[in-house]
Amino acid sequence: MDLLIFDMDGVLIDVSGSYRKTVAQSIHIYFKECLGIKLKTISNEDISLFKAAGGFNNDWDLTSGFLLYLLSLSGLPPCPKRAKFADVKEAISFLKIKSSEFSPPATKPPQKNHLPDFLKKVKDLGGGLKGVRLTLKNLWDGWVYGSGDLERENLVKRIFQEVYLGEKFTSHYHLQPLFYRGNGLYLREKLLIGRDVLSSLRKKMKLGIASGRPRFEAELALKRFRIFDYFNSLVTLDECEQEEARISRSTGKRIKLSKPHPYSILRAVEEVGLSDPKCAYIGDTVDDMRAAKAARKKLDILAVGFVGFVSSHAKRKEAKESLLHAGADLLVENPKDLLRVIN
Repeated sequence: MDLLIFDMDGVLIDVSGSYRKTVAQSIHIYFKECLGIKLKTISNEDISLFKAAGGFNNDWDLTSGFLLYLLSLSGLPPCPKRAKFADVKEAISFLKIKSSEFSPPATKPPQKNHLPDFLKKVKDLGGGLKGVRLTLKNLWDGWVYGSGDLERENLVKRIFQEVYLGEKFTSHYHLQPLFYRGNGLYLREKLLIGRDVLSSLRKKMKLGIASGRPRFEAELALKRFRIFDYFNSLVTLDECEQEEARISRSTGKRIKLSKPHPYSILRAVEEVGLSDPKCAYIGDTVDDMRAAKAARKKLDILAVGFVGFVSSHAKRKEAKESLLHAGADLLVENPKDLLRVIN
C-alpha cells in the first residue's frame, strides 16, 4: 500500500457532539427564531438516518433537507416559492410574519416508521436535498432559505456556522452573530484515530484527506489536534466548489463534485504525486464508499468502511450492511485494526 486517504468526519474526528449537534440545534433555532415554532428534541439517530440516505455530504444540505421534512409535518401549509431579500434580517421578518398568519403552527410528531419510509422514497429519487424536494414535490421550499450569501438570505448556513464556529464566526466571516453567542460546538470534537496510529501509518505510506468540510474548518480541527503535518494532501469542499466554478465558466455545465463524486479522492491522490499508487480510502458513509468505487476507473484503490464511531450493536450491524452494500471491500471497527489491515 502506497497511499491511504481519509475522510474526516466520523473517521479521523468524532463529530457526534459537533456537526451532528449543530444540525439539530440549527433546526431548532430556525423553527423558533424564523417561524415561531417550538420543536421536540431531534436525536442523533434521526440525523444519522437522514445522512445514510446518501447525497448529504454537505451538512448545510442535510440541515435544509431535515427542515423540509419537519415542515411537511408541521401546521404550516405548503409554500413552494421563495422570495428575494436584501439582507438576513429582512428574510427573518418575512418568515415570522408569514408563519404567524397560520395560528397556532405546531409540529406533528411523526409516526414510528414515518422517517424510514420517507427516506426510502428519498433514496429512490436519488438521495440528497434534491431527493427530499422531489419527495415533497417542492411544496415547502418557500419556507427554507438555505442557498446564497450569508449576509442576504442563506439563513440555514448563517445559523449553522454561528453555532458550529461560536466565537470564531466573527473573525472568519467578519459578521456579527444574529442567532447564537455560545461556545462553538467544534470544541466538542474528539480525535478518533490517535496520533500513535497515524504516526505508525505514516512510516509505512503517504497519508491524505478527502473531506466535505470547508477548508477553514478542516484546518481548524487538524491544527487543534496537532495532526496537520501527518498528511501529504488535503482536499476539501473549497477545492470542489472552485473546480465546479471553473467547469461552469468554461463549459456552461453545472456539476456537483462533492462525494459520491470521486473528484476529491482523485485530487487528493494527485496532490501526493505518486505514479500509479496502490491506494485505500477510508470513510464512514455510503457516499464515501460510492466515491471510492467510482475512483476505481482511474485508480488501484480499496474502499474501507469505518464503523468505529457506532456504539450500539444493532446500529453497528446496520452500518456494516449499508457500507458493504455501497461497495466497501472491507470494514474496520477499531482504529488500531488499520495497521493490521494495511499490513
